[in-house]
Amino acid sequence: MKKSPDISIKTPDLIERMRIAGKLAGDVLTMIEPYVKPGVTTLELDNIMLDYIENTQHAISACLGYEGYPKCTCISVNEEICHGIPGARKLRNGDIVNIDVTVIKDKAHGDTSKMFIVGGHTTPRNLDLVKVTQEALYAAIRAVGPGKDLAIVGKTIQGIINKTPFSIVRDFCGHGIGEGFHEDPQVLHYENDFHVLLSPGMTFTIEPMINAGTWKCRVSTKNGWTATTQDKQPSAQFEHTLLITDDGVEVLTWREEEAGKLDRIIHNS
Repeated sequence: MKKSPDISIKTPDLIERMRIAGKLAGDVLTMIEPYVKPGVTTLELDNIMLDYIENTQHAISACLGYEGYPKCTCISVNEEICHGIPGARKLRNGDIVNIDVTVIKDKAHGDTSKMFIVGGHTTPRNLDLVKVTQEALYAAIRAVGPGKDLAIVGKTIQGIINKTPFSIVRDFCGHGIGEGFHEDPQVLHYENDFHVLLSPGMTFTIEPMINAGTWKCRVSTKNGWTATTQDKQPSAQFEHTLLITDDGVEVLTWREEEAGKLDRIIHNS
């Protein structure tokens, strides 16, 4: 295994700023949940989150304007894998929706996403897809730690998804994060040979995207951003920003609702 010289070890000061930014990002997802209901447009949700980030949190949306991206958040519905641009689409009962939020506070980034089920009910397959995707994220988080190989992320997720009829998206990955939005290393969610020794102070995201059908996707030629499943089957994603600690991992974007499912600080060495 190797540690790339491009993978930064964060200073105590930056880690503390990332804890704050991570909590803010998680708080956005908690705040928006009551608004995710039938009839609301994805643009209305985006506007609510932008107002909250700027005027309540006094922070910055990392997505807005990033490489020309036009909105505050990514909202991906049903067959949309990621980078769904908020607009006039109205949510319907049974839709499954990923909301992806990245907040900047004092130059530090916090990046996270979760799935919402519109109206509280959806198909059994959609429910299973959402549940398995979250379980895969949690298992991968528990698997990483100091001295571990980054490739354990993909191996862990692959081991879970191989027991289902679902597939793992290969065209998008997790990433290092800090004062930069996207840093080294890339974090692959399928079994791979990208071996990196994890060390205390490394920060990165794990964000598996799991499809009900084929893993293959296509990116919109109209907006250049939104990725959808090639077979139009649904997709799900969950994401957290993580810090490798001296004896495990800290989930920087952890939400109170996850108590009992995932610990904020995990000791595993």
